[in-house]
Amino acid sequence: MKKSILVTLGICAAVSLTVSNPCSAAFVVGGENGWQLTTDGIVDVFSYYHSTQPAPSGNRGVSLLDNGSNTDYNQRFGVGVGLLPSVVAFNIKAPTTNGIDSTVRVGIYPSISNGATGTSGNTTGANRFNTGPAIDFREIFYTAKGAYGELLAGRALNLYQGKNILTDMTLLTAGVVGGRANTVTLGHIASGYLYAGFGPQIRYTTPDLAGLKLALEIAEPYAITANTGKTNTPRVEAELSYAQVLGPVSINSWVSGLYQNATRSKTAANRPGQSEDSIGGAYGLGVGVGPLNLLGSGYGGRGLGMLSAQDGGTLGATATEDALGRTRLYWGFLLQATYKITPSIMLGANYGQSRQEKSDTEGGFIPMKNQESAVATVTYNLNKFTQFIAEYTYAQNTWHDSAKQHSNQFALGTMFYW
Repeated sequence: MKKSILVTLGICAAVSLTVSNPCSAAFVVGGENGWQLTTDGIVDVFSYYHSTQPAPSGNRGVSLLDNGSNTDYNQRFGVGVGLLPSVVAFNIKAPTTNGIDSTVRVGIYPSISNGATGTSGNTTGANRFNTGPAIDFREIFYTAKGAYGELLAGRALNLYQGKNILTDMTLLTAGVVGGRANTVTLGHIASGYLYAGFGPQIRYTTPDLAGLKLALEIAEPYAITANTGKTNTPRVEAELSYAQVLGPVSINSWVSGLYQNATRSKTAANRPGQSEDSIGGAYGLGVGVGPLNLLGSGYGGRGLGMLSAQDGGTLGATATEDALGRTRLYWGFLLQATYKITPSIMLGANYGQSRQEKSDTEGGFIPMKNQESAVATVTYNLNKFTQFIAEYTYAQNTWHDSAKQHSNQFALGTMFYW
């Protein structure tokens, strides 16, 4: 069988929306029968140090910046991955048949750190003998693409706020470190946008119409609150995007939405058996002129949470609902600027917030008001496949009683692409 090895675009194509991409390479092995096997990936390693003041005491929302202690500073040095874990992906493309290109993708996302079982059984240390890294099979799906558009079926990044995270420069850095359990950092998740998440879905995307695309996703439902009972209707997500290069100006814009209905548990203390909804919208606009790229994005909705889209009450029993069982209102934004000083050196800065509105009835609970962070980054591309990053992050949490928590964070990292 005649074989050839070619250079093609890999995973870097998705993340090159925001940063100076050091490579666009993958290996393609093809045969005379039309089948092709490709691989692409990233290895990233970050050392970091963060110093976070104690969380305020009281019955309040969980802080993502520390290990939950309100008696001592959380000071920690670690070595691990950044917001994006390392990636090893394999793609299998079938022969083009009746004008249809069919491809299967399997993405394996391992972390590199030892398990966290330190002095307090949390993130204050790590067990040196636990050398098995966390492995996340985030992607396994197939696509069928033709003149009609594209069908995707499997586990993939969800549409709602998907581009919000893909256009954040900290996707390929560290951003907010937080009280991480030796896995990924947060970037601007929970301080500018919510984590879109990877999930099982069936998605249709229209053909490219002069830069305009519409995508519709039918997906597995999530819990909306800690008291969600029945999830017997699908979660629906949609995205309308426009990307175009107009002379020296590049434009990338989008709006996305989410809707899901569920029924509260019959044993819930408030509103048992009644209906609850999760609904959200998101948007963004990126403009590039020469070495300068500017970005603004944001979101808003009800029943969303403060970490990922539809927390489901994972950040405390009343995280997404008030004392009467009513879902809360959420919104946030991210502003960003990057500038390439030379073809190899890029400066970047961004600032974001995620906010939660207070209800009239909290029952003594003090909810989080806003989580915010600012990041400054210097990126150096040694060559087309090796990148180095130096980064400083300042993060702050504010509760609705005006109590605050501050954190200073530093990171040095490197990434290798193929």
